[in-house]
Amino acid sequence: MTSISSFFTTLPRDTRFLLGARAARSVGQGALIVSFALYLHALGWSAPAIGGLFTVGLLIDAGLTTISGPLSDQFGRRRFLLVYEGLQIGAAIVALATSQPILLALAAVIGGFGRGANGSSGPFAPVELSWLSQRLKPSARGGVYSVNMAIGFSGMGLGALLGGLPVLFGDILPGAMAYRPLFVLSLGGSLICLILLYLTVDHRNPPAAEPLDSDRQTQRDENGLLFRLFGINALNGVAIGLIGPLMAYWFAVRFGKGPADIGGVMALAYFLTAASSVFAARLVERIGVVRSVVWMRSIGVFILLALPLMPAFWMAAVLHIVRSALSRGTAGARQALTVSLVREHRRGTAASTSSVAIQLPRAIGPLAAGLFFGSGYLAAPFYIAAIFFGAYIVMFRRTFARHDPSRPNERDR
Repeated sequence: MTSISSFFTTLPRDTRFLLGARAARSVGQGALIVSFALYLHALGWSAPAIGGLFTVGLLIDAGLTTISGPLSDQFGRRRFLLVYEGLQIGAAIVALATSQPILLALAAVIGGFGRGANGSSGPFAPVELSWLSQRLKPSARGGVYSVNMAIGFSGMGLGALLGGLPVLFGDILPGAMAYRPLFVLSLGGSLICLILLYLTVDHRNPPAAEPLDSDRQTQRDENGLLFRLFGINALNGVAIGLIGPLMAYWFAVRFGKGPADIGGVMALAYFLTAASSVFAARLVERIGVVRSVVWMRSIGVFILLALPLMPAFWMAAVLHIVRSALSRGTAGARQALTVSLVREHRRGTAASTSSVAIQLPRAIGPLAAGLFFGSGYLAAPFYIAAIFFGAYIVMFRRTFARHDPSRPNERDR
């Protein structure tokens, strides 16, 4: 990969528009992942009510993710994302207009407020990922998908910093009202996305109506790979759930830090992850997708083992930022591999399989981690997560080394 500017100029027009849509979404998502729960707290919502709202949203997202990819394989990508952005606009308008609990809860579930998606289209991320793969050779997907993630993480980092604006708005708007202007970021991002997606062409190649015997065999082979992908990603999902959602809580309990310090750590983690995603794109060009993922994630596991042993907040924060950057920085490369396991007309199905395999097990992690933390075992979730991450890395390498889309001898699908 040469310079960033020359890299973008070589991309197809539709690819650039999809990358632009991710940038537009990510800022609002980053701001709300920091501030939405605080907004609900300022409105008088109890902790169980806030947690319950997030749980409902995550379960609905998982259900939609399961069906969105396969349906987009049949009916196209564009219409799904246009509807999604339309709903996002409506949710942001409702959140700007009222704090009535039922309406706000409905808007939060639809808009994904506070859940974050690194700039993706939430439950329709598989649709977006399969669309992004169009007009890209397999050898180019690792770089493009890594840059796509870098854009999302950068926007999330900027949004996380903007999430502190209610402190300034408090001089003008009373109480919880100081949080409401942040929904303008979500509204503006969705409007930009709607325009970009409307201008983007869906170059869809539907499958033949009556597949040949060779096609049926190919589909069976693809299904076998997707089945293994599901199991391997489930290991990753359990580990993410154990340490991801409650990291802020761990910092607060372990070191007595508040949201200002923890929020700064989160913003730095997003920015460094963006840089790591660009680094991963370059590394993919040199050693391939699979080896890049294995090396970066392996270093992250060793850091994870050391993290709970740190005696000072700044030490733990540095390790968390570096580990997050190495682990999440490989997301684009892993997505590129996923959509390359199948033919064009099944990439939505592949992306859905990958996402659901992570989302469902991830829901188990926070409960288990909470039980450990509540019993005083603050290090246990880190060590258990390291075991699952290690198993994921070993199985990932063994299963997909022969299916690396960046390998020179890989057939363009």
